[in-house]
Amino acid sequence: MHATHPRAHAAAHPNKIAYRMAGSGEAITYGELERRANQGAHLLRSLGLKAGDHIAFIMENSIAFMELCWAAQRTGIYHTAISRYLTPDEIAYIVRDCGAKALIVTPQTAEQAAPLAGQPGLSLFMARGVRPGFRDFDAERAAMPDTPIADEVTGYDMLYSSGTTGRPKGVKKPFMTEPIEKLPPLMKVLCQDMCGMGEDTVYLSPAPLYHAAPLRFNMIVAALGGTSVIMEKFDAEEFLRLVDAHRVTHAQLVPTMFVRMLKLPDEVRARYDVSSIRAAVHAAAPCPADVKQAMIDWWRPILLEYYAGTEGNGVTVINSTEWLSHRGSVGRSFVGSIKVLGEDGAELPAGEIGAVYFAGGPAFAYHNDAAKTAGAHNAQGWSTLGDIGYLDAEGYLYLTDRKAYMIISGGVNIYPQETEDVLILHPAVADVAVFGIPNAEMGEEVKAVVQPRDMAEAGPELAEKLIAFCRSRLSALKCPRSIDFLAELPRTPTGKLVKRHLRDQYLAASR
Repeated sequence: MHATHPRAHAAAHPNKIAYRMAGSGEAITYGELERRANQGAHLLRSLGLKAGDHIAFIMENSIAFMELCWAAQRTGIYHTAISRYLTPDEIAYIVRDCGAKALIVTPQTAEQAAPLAGQPGLSLFMARGVRPGFRDFDAERAAMPDTPIADEVTGYDMLYSSGTTGRPKGVKKPFMTEPIEKLPPLMKVLCQDMCGMGEDTVYLSPAPLYHAAPLRFNMIVAALGGTSVIMEKFDAEEFLRLVDAHRVTHAQLVPTMFVRMLKLPDEVRARYDVSSIRAAVHAAAPCPADVKQAMIDWWRPILLEYYAGTEGNGVTVINSTEWLSHRGSVGRSFVGSIKVLGEDGAELPAGEIGAVYFAGGPAFAYHNDAAKTAGAHNAQGWSTLGDIGYLDAEGYLYLTDRKAYMIISGGVNIYPQETEDVLILHPAVADVAVFGIPNAEMGEEVKAVVQPRDMAEAGPELAEKLIAFCRSRLSALKCPRSIDFLAELPRTPTGKLVKRHLRDQYLAASR
């Protein structure tokens, strides 16, 4: 029986590194992690926080982030990690919406929390620094016992959706009285059983920790006794250097990271040995088929893809061997059975495109938003993340796009992802967004906004070349009628394209 909590590893290997920061080199051993997590749990209890209560925190990638997560995990407290890139208004909304009784910040994120000073029932703390108006989290924690609290029970993350429309919503798992050593079933199967994670794992984490996948992967690595190397910020060449230097065995990435590594000069890519990687997990956004093929050619067939949301209502998984014979698929059902539904809500046969639903998956609710929760479910209780796609005859799922971004031109459905997947392959393109804009005759037409490798090349000549490149691979209907250029496209730090910001600007300009 494998040990499945940092406490067991602290007892067996107290001096083993649990977490290491890639840039600064700061590290924490399992023994230190256990003591600080216990002290943090005592501090949370001293504030009157009990199982089922909420805390929130805004932190850059750091050891302190993981210490706090492990303190909350053993107290039964829902913990909400908030993106440091949100505005003060957005942060205040989340803190109030989740009902946080404590908010922990760092010197780098304190300004964004300043409007919350004096909010009734909210204790404001600062970790890794001291500032007027904030209690000293580290000092108060250090004064606490480093032994376990008497009433340990599993706490859960409660993270907020990206908020493609309106305010982001918290995804709340029902509270269950579970022992702290119990692994989440999905993460156990995905990480331990399928990826082979264990005590010998060296995991490289390149994404912001407030996002669901990086947070949960870094938690599971410590639960299984491995070592996580956490990047402060992703950089393509630095990622490869760290793989080589630390003999990294596992990583979780998003497709934009693959694109940036593939576009490094050949001599840079050849400089680093990546043969130690046993499994590279990717999700969060669609991966262009040619990009994935190039990564498999480079790294070997070790890519493991899954499709899921923060909601956890269903999951598909596909390994590289399966993908090579089902190119473009995100896999077969792993949690929940897949249903593809037409406009009338009826189930569609294999090969027909419709809304993707999961049946029989774990229950979830959007915190304080019964209408959004109801909107994500149909009459049978099946739930959707808002994506569209189709199943093949063997039950493999293929995503075509998010429903919100489908373009209808002359009555024909066009899926922007297909066009984006072609344009990103052009050597002059660093990033691309495709969406629909109004057209008096056709209803909508295809628009592309491109981030060029070199902004000096941007202009009508490059636009013509890119449209011709697209038309050599896709029907003219799917290709942009016009292309604009931007020095940088709006992406979240987790790699998701915030297409609505671009589209809204063009829609406003057309009115």
